[in-house]
Amino acid sequence: MAKKQKKAIPERAPTKHQLSKWQRQTRIRRIVIIAAVVFLVGISSWVGYGYYEDRIKPFREVVIMVNDVPFTMEYYVKTLDAYTKGMAPEEIYYMAGDIAKMIADNIIQAEVLRQGAKNLDIEVTTEEIDAKLEEYELPNDRIYRDIISSDLLQENLKEEYFGPQLPDTMEQAHVQVMLAESEEVATELIAEIETGGNFTALAEEFSCNSSIEGDLGWLPRELMPNTLIADAAFNLTMGEISQPIYDETAAKNVGYWLIEVTGRQDEEVEARAMLLGSEAEAERVKAELVGGNFSSLAGEHSQHESKDEGGELGWLKQGDIGSEAFDAVAFNITANEVSEPVKDESVQTAGGYWIVKVIDRGVHQLEEDVKEGLRDKHFNDWFEELKEDSTIENLLDADKISWAVDRVLQGR
Repeated sequence: MAKKQKKAIPERAPTKHQLSKWQRQTRIRRIVIIAAVVFLVGISSWVGYGYYEDRIKPFREVVIMVNDVPFTMEYYVKTLDAYTKGMAPEEIYYMAGDIAKMIADNIIQAEVLRQGAKNLDIEVTTEEIDAKLEEYELPNDRIYRDIISSDLLQENLKEEYFGPQLPDTMEQAHVQVMLAESEEVATELIAEIETGGNFTALAEEFSCNSSIEGDLGWLPRELMPNTLIADAAFNLTMGEISQPIYDETAAKNVGYWLIEVTGRQDEEVEARAMLLGSEAEAERVKAELVGGNFSSLAGEHSQHESKDEGGELGWLKQGDIGSEAFDAVAFNITANEVSEPVKDESVQTAGGYWIVKVIDRGVHQLEEDVKEGLRDKHFNDWFEELKEDSTIENLLDADKISWAVDRVLQGR
């Protein structure tokens, strides 16, 4: 007997109440999903914006402009990294200000040089740069290529442009020079030279500027150490010795202290002092102290940084001033008595008297070292003029420098 087939149960149509409930639930789910998506997009955007603001945007910021050529923070950071390789982090932090200025100056000078060389049709080839990178074992990236290119451009400019312009002969003077600490010493030295004293031997013993002393050989006017010496060299007659020529800007490797100790306790002294440019000046100022005021005389005559405080140095331990000659007197003299002038060759003072003797003068062959000096001077004069005529903007400040240093150190 055949089985009975079950009747199909017809599906019930949802009621209006059920439809309304389902629609509400669907709308709620849709709203939740949309809200979640919006929230996630917002979070991602916020994180991305923060990352962009902190990590990307600062690198793209222009921090140096040279005649409308921009250099970004990224370039500056990479250059800073290249120049500080091998330096300890604490050393970089300690010298951050000086290093930052040096790096900015290098970037500026390299770009000014590149533009100037281009105007003179002087260039550096890719092969020259590659060879130097290989020689110095440096990475082949833009920063190192720019550094090498700048060095090579300077060499090429001197050798290919400024060197060939020099003549073989020029009017020159053969002179001997020394710097005396005072007019009194200069007068005594001139008298000794005129009676047969050896100029170079006396210069070695008494000259106060070791970088400009003795026999300078044959030099053209523009390579003379300064205009005072040049004027004497090309105006005196041959064999003549100049009178003492005062130069208030001359740097001397000697000074004279007048020291007074006003108090003592344990291994410290309370002191005031003046630093004078010559023994004769120190003697004159000490004589004025008899009826004068130490503070006012220090403010008028001293070349030490304490002059603005009337020479007051406060309480000192040995070594605080950085002068053995000072300590030898300050920690041994009687209190409230001004010392005799104390000679100190570890300090530098300004002002002195040049003595110039002309050995010979005339048109003379340029020696190789003189040619090199002239070439370098002409290059430097050209570069300084070029830099002066350039529009340069250095937009780095303390915060940007600190940020750049942090980025360099984080990358190591």
